[in-house]
Amino acid sequence: MSDVTDGTQSEQAGAAESSAAEPEDVTDSGTGSGTDGTGGRKKSSRPFWKELPLLIGIALVLALLIKTFLVQAFSIPSDSMQNTLQRGDRVLVDKLTPWFGSEPERGEVVVFHDPDGWLDDEPTPKPNAVQKFLSFVGLMPSAEEKDLIKRTIAVAGDTVECKKGGPVEVNGKTLDEPYIFEGNSACDDMPFGPFKVPDGKIWVMGDHRQDSSDSRYHTSDVNKGFVPVSQVVGRAVVVAWPVDRWSVLSVPDTFDQPGISAAAGAAPGALGLAGAVPFVIRRRRRLTSGRTAG
Repeated sequence: MSDVTDGTQSEQAGAAESSAAEPEDVTDSGTGSGTDGTGGRKKSSRPFWKELPLLIGIALVLALLIKTFLVQAFSIPSDSMQNTLQRGDRVLVDKLTPWFGSEPERGEVVVFHDPDGWLDDEPTPKPNAVQKFLSFVGLMPSAEEKDLIKRTIAVAGDTVECKKGGPVEVNGKTLDEPYIFEGNSACDDMPFGPFKVPDGKIWVMGDHRQDSSDSRYHTSDVNKGFVPVSQVVGRAVVVAWPVDRWSVLSVPDTFDQPGISAAAGAAPGALGLAGAVPFVIRRRRRLTSGRTAG
């Protein structure tokens, strides 16, 4: 017992002598400035103005990726989709689902590239450098791209027609079209059909029927009025601007009636498959690991 006590006293005396012989280093203490509390020197934080260019760069890259793969804003330049869309509205277009094999369905409002010179007579605005840059990264709609927006009426395999004084018919079923501009007929200005929509094509019409140069007016073109699915940018899903016109662009009920209702879209199935793949791979690895261990 005495050995232990004497040893402790000796250690305490030695510690006291060492402490008296060596002056305290203030900069190495846990509370001294310039340290991180563990004896190391503290890293000074960078000023916000030095971080700002990096933040802006990241924001622009994200905006570009979103515009390219997810959502893009488009401005409505004409009255051809009244009253659903007004001139000057900004719509957000879903560009993601086409990447999973989804194709336009009946009733959807879609944006597509000019398929066959439909806009040759339309003047193209000349944006300045700032507008071009903001359009490139997706922060504002492009003024130079010649894109159109119409409603998908019929898809591949459908038979579509409209006689003067009558309604639009798809596969022999009459469409109830409450979205048509007030005072317009279904097609009196340009009756058509019957036409069968070829594979990989869609038939489109504007909601303002008497003010829309749509599929009906281009049946003598190379594509015979049909729009190639490959030219479709995506589905317009939301009116985002102006704020007081915010609304979701849903598919009208008339396209759900028996005989013309669209099959389930490819996108949910593809998304489900994509989500299931990691679980399948993980399960296979577990099984393989178990067999190897056994």
